[in-house]
Amino acid sequence: MGSIFLICAFVSVLTTIGVIITLLVEAGGFFSKVSIISFFTGTRWSPMIKPVEFGVLPLISGTLAFTFSTALLGLPTGLLAAIYLSEYANKSFRAVVKPALEVLAGIPTVVYGYFALVYITPLLRNIFPAIRTFNILSASIVVGIMIIPTVASISEDALRAVPFSLREAGYGLGATRFKVTTTIVIPAALSGIVSSFILGISRAIGETMAVTIAGGNLARMINPLKPASIFLEPVQTMTAAMVEIGMSDVTGDSLAYKSLFAIGLTLFIITLVLNLISQYLKSKFREKYH
Repeated sequence: MGSIFLICAFVSVLTTIGVIITLLVEAGGFFSKVSIISFFTGTRWSPMIKPVEFGVLPLISGTLAFTFSTALLGLPTGLLAAIYLSEYANKSFRAVVKPALEVLAGIPTVVYGYFALVYITPLLRNIFPAIRTFNILSASIVVGIMIIPTVASISEDALRAVPFSLREAGYGLGATRFKVTTTIVIPAALSGIVSSFILGISRAIGETMAVTIAGGNLARMINPLKPASIFLEPVQTMTAAMVEIGMSDVTGDSLAYKSLFAIGLTLFIITLVLNLISQYLKSKFREKYH
């Protein structure tokens, strides 16, 4: 069994190395013809329609705007669900609700996308008449729902790992359950909670089908001075751009096709940085109990 596990681990490492090498080689071919400075500073993305331009800033700004709005919904909701399951719910209720909550993670993302397009957007139009058919808000709502199980499950495990003796000490000093939860349990479980947040954000950044279907494919620079335009208009994220290029009628040697790998490398770097931040915060705030 040890040999089998070693082989599986080795295959996982080789797969990761293969993905990185593929991204570097293909992206290197792209950057040999397109300036890396113009790629990261350009404000227009049009890889297949003349005049052809490869400025990735609209895709990055769209991805960040979508991720930010998703985090506003998914992270607090997931944390509050974890607090309730860990500190307030009884065992029988937790045994039913937690598996049911994790079922949300098993629903195909394409279903979320069409649910947002067919049901959530018409509902939002009653509140925001100016909302477009494809918009960030609908996509953010469904992807926020998608990351709730990840945030809730990991945060709940972190909260339950806090020794009950710390809670008893707080109760012995006359603190209420709410006071104990907010001033003792949550700070003690902060490393696990932060890790769940980073994983949830990484999931949102890497989401493809739901945001492609509900968010649209309009590569535009996000203007933070116009909040309505941020949430009510269509956007194209990096993953949606990769889907558009991959499904379009372009040849494998074309510059447009190679730009797919440049976007993938950019997305890989962003998620890698997020994971490094997660590991740093986890090690910095980790509490050890004996």
